Amino acid sequence: MMKATSMSPRSGQRTASSDTAVFLHGHQLEGNLVRAVMAEAAGTFVLVLAITSAAVAAALSRPVAGAPYGSLSVPVAGGLALAIGVASVGHISGAHLNPAVTLGLAVSRRFPWACAPGYVIAQFAGATAAAAITCGLYGSQARSIARLGATVPAAGVSAGRVLAAEAVVTFVLVLVVVAVATDSRVPRGTAAMAIGAALAVAIVISGPVSGAGVNPARVIGPMILAGQFPDWWAYLAAPLAGGAIAVALYDRFLRAGSRPA
Repeated sequence: MMKATSMSPRSGQRTASSDTAVFLHGHQLEGNLVRAVMAEAAGTFVLVLAITSAAVAAALSRPVAGAPYGSLSVPVAGGLALAIGVASVGHISGAHLNPAVTLGLAVSRRFPWACAPGYVIAQFAGATAAAAITCGLYGSQARSIARLGATVPAAGVSAGRVLAAEAVVTFVLVLVVVAVATDSRVPRGTAAMAIGAALAVAIVISGPVSGAGVNPARVIGPMILAGQFPDWWAYLAAPLAGGAIAVALYDRFLRAGSRPA
């Protein structure tokens, strides 16, 4: 249970509170970490299932109604799924759905470190379950040919370029998350679609380079079940660094800015 003070969900200022703390999207833990963790697992499951299913369908040239999925299906599916996740569980857990968001907020003391392990474990569990369902839905070829939608560097792309691409696009995503979910100057109704659009843009940018991880759970879950781990450490380290830098930048410099005349 949180004590004494709480973080205002939009302005970031501390306000009086007896036993609750308010975080992203106005959610309150209220001592029920189990409920928040379950929401994180469910939300991450939906997010990763949408991305891996679209990626596998595109790789296997599976049609829906007409032509098979193409490259744009992955950013569209990921963006819409993240918007759905934010809208549906944001009030319960804050809809981090990404270890880079959770740890970035924890580093900047916008989220309690005591709760971070539960969130991260739930996110990885949800992602792994999503990869398992993708395998079940699409059959053995989903694993042998499409690697369950796991990310992989493009031909000729070094680990250093993967690091750079993943850090940059995760920085973009987390910067948008912190801006629209915690700043009182941003209209509340824009959060879900803005965050979803940010992920779609991030996937479009980094997809041709790194395969667009943007989320360590989304990367590692499918890798575990596919049994292939190309440059896994880069997909893990870069988003965490990019997310932490984004939260620090917004909190220390951008949040203090006044409205333009």
